[in-house]
Amino acid sequence: MNRNKQYQLFFLMLILVAFSSCKVKNAVVAHRGAWKKNNLPENSIASLRHAIDLKLAGSEFDVWRTADDSLIINHDAHYNKLLIEETNYADLIKVKLSNGEKLPTLHEYITEGKKNNKNTLLVCEIKPSEISKERGKETAIKTVETIKKLKAEKMTCYISFDYEILKQIRQIDPVTSLQYLEGNKSPAAVKLDQITGIDFHYSVFQKHPEWIKEAKDNNIILNVWTVNDPEVMDWIIENKFDYITTNEPELLNQRIKNKK
Repeated sequence: MNRNKQYQLFFLMLILVAFSSCKVKNAVVAHRGAWKKNNLPENSIASLRHAIDLKLAGSEFDVWRTADDSLIINHDAHYNKLLIEETNYADLIKVKLSNGEKLPTLHEYITEGKKNNKNTLLVCEIKPSEISKERGKETAIKTVETIKKLKAEKMTCYISFDYEILKQIRQIDPVTSLQYLEGNKSPAAVKLDQITGIDFHYSVFQKHPEWIKEAKDNNIILNVWTVNDPEVMDWIIENKFDYITTNEPELLNQRIKNKK
């Protein structure tokens, strides 16, 4: 093994230890920003800003690539009945978000996410392409390049339902944190591909409670989505996950405080 490979593996191990041995469990991640309580648009700059102002552990957002290669933030494959991957950005921003913002680009979103932010991890979900697997992997590469140009890689982690997208990112970045969303692979299985975490729907962990211990034993980050029900919140809190993704960050924070 050459020296460069040894350094890469060393730093990857540091990342794994840093995330998996975090003393603070049940850290709150706002799903598409902290939007619900104040009726803000999901995935908006305003919802991101509110998550940062609340000093949450993380704020999740979704990335698509337009027909003219603009990286934009939106959850669904369409915006204003237009398919994002088949539409140019200039046409998408003709219709504003409900608070008057325009549909944000990744560059704008990350730039805002860096401002006065000492607590909130930027949790970047790269959406699988509906055109082709290759296009999805190209979007992943462009996303990572943009975040690195903005010098935000240390405050960003990547999640995706597309396992090939995560493997593509690992090829170009040996140390960044990656979490898989689909829920069809065990913690031990993702570890083999150097995926650093699992971020599954809570029902997956209810069906496979043994994966909670397996993740902890394998130093795999434990994240869970989207936890809005108080009873489910309490079950997750009791099992000491690393991160809990929710549309109700204020409520979840209160439940966690009540458990102390």
